[in-house]
Amino acid sequence: MKTNLIAAVMTGTVLSLSGMAYAAPMAGYETVGVSVADTQVAAMGWSAEKQILHKAVYNDDHKKIGVIEDIIISPEKSLSYAVVGVGGFLGMDRHDVLIPFNHFRSEGSKYLLPGATKPMLKSLPEFKYNKK
Repeated sequence: MKTNLIAAVMTGTVLSLSGMAYAAPMAGYETVGVSVADTQVAAMGWSAEKQILHKAVYNDDHKKIGVIEDIIISPEKSLSYAVVGVGGFLGMDRHDVLIPFNHFRSEGSKYLLPGATKPMLKSLPEFKYNKK
């Protein structure tokens, strides 16, 4: 018994000193994070921050009519709407509106909203986030 206790203390000390702690899996818990392979796959995907958010929205005449400020994912977890900021300067006096994501057309790296104009977007009801 004394030998087992000494072995356990020695093993714990060696692991602590080497920085290699091991936690046995427990029922009801999942590992947090992803594997190196999953990270490499994810790095090849697209990023909403880099490819959608804060990108200009243009009309058919390729005139800038707004900026994609946010994307809204419905409770069913499908991409539903873009929050488009219209007008304003540095975020002040900006009019945010919801546009269904399927109304956009991408042309290269540009987002087009066919048939839209800045006055038409400003006439839409302003989108306000739910205060929870």
